[in-house]
Amino acid sequence: MKALIVEDDVTVAEHVHNGLSSAGHECKVSSDGTRGLAMALEEPFDIVILDIMLPGQDGMSVLRSMRDADVNTPVLLLSAKSQVEDKVQGLRSGANDYLTKPFAIEELLARVEGLAGRQQDSATALKVGDLTLDLLNRKVTRGDIEIDLQSKEFQLLECLMRNRGKVVTRSMLLEHVWNYHFDPQTNVIDVHISRLRQKVDKTFNVPLIETVRGTGYRIAEQTA
Repeated sequence: MKALIVEDDVTVAEHVHNGLSSAGHECKVSSDGTRGLAMALEEPFDIVILDIMLPGQDGMSVLRSMRDADVNTPVLLLSAKSQVEDKVQGLRSGANDYLTKPFAIEELLARVEGLAGRQQDSATALKVGDLTLDLLNRKVTRGDIEIDLQSKEFQLLECLMRNRGKVVTRSMLLEHVWNYHFDPQTNVIDVHISRLRQKVDKTFNVPLIETVRGTGYRIAEQTA
């Protein structure tokens, strides 16, 4: 995967660059918004990691210019701002995801790989082992058994399956399924994951949904 990092904080830029490089991804870095925009327009990238506060041209302006130029590369915004309004503004400006500083490199990697994977995968169904999620008809089956899911359960399962084999953090689930409306300490995720497991795993020989203690959840990439 080829990533463009537009970040003027040298420490943060190095942290992101080292994390992505260690995971086997190619990276280019710009510390200036104007130069970063030029790079995004000049060559193809699989992901752009874009800080909001930048010299030359701020991140929101860079993002809008990219979208105006029909550059649809997934964009992950980075910012020290944590207010919901700032996140909403970024997403409405064309960002695909938003990560608040400080962050763990593991979460950034999970978000980046998830965004790039969704961009590449245009399938109308997701499949993990014998579990299939039909995005068009909103149906879930495991083997030849149809599973009836509520709306939030379906969204949870979709998020896990799109990131199959990777850890999905609690904050990621809150943001993507509940749109930031719940406090991170709420047990709403645990309740819905428990219900989802009852339907997807309990009556089958091979459980698919795993708990990664202290971090979040993961759906197995392959069944045994």
